[in-house]
Amino acid sequence: MGMAAEPQFHVLAVDDSLIDRKLIERLLKTSSYQVTTVDSGSKALEFLGWQEQQQELPSISPDDQQEVVEVNLIITDYCMPGMTGYDLLKKVKESSSLRNIPVVIMSSENVPSRIT
Repeated sequence: MGMAAEPQFHVLAVDDSLIDRKLIERLLKTSSYQVTTVDSGSKALEFLGWQEQQQELPSISPDDQQEVVEVNLIITDYCMPGMTGYDLLKKVKESSSLRNIPVVIMSSENVPSRIT
């Protein structure tokens, strides 16, 4: 019998800059991480299934639960249009099913006043 492959550590990278997303993806993939990239906080929440979690559903079938993608770490840019990385962090931590995912917020800004 063959051994089952261990699931890869899955990182969700969120950045509105294509260059930064590609850089993060390349760096993490060289370390054998599974990487998913999205360009906004709202797309990150959609990928994580956050929208569905906010709706009151009477019951969730076991098949639906298997469709949830497991993410081990979220790396997000701080300064993004629409939803900042901090806003994304707050939504993730408000969710009972997502709150245990570590979130790293980064910024390529070099002007501290634009980050605070």
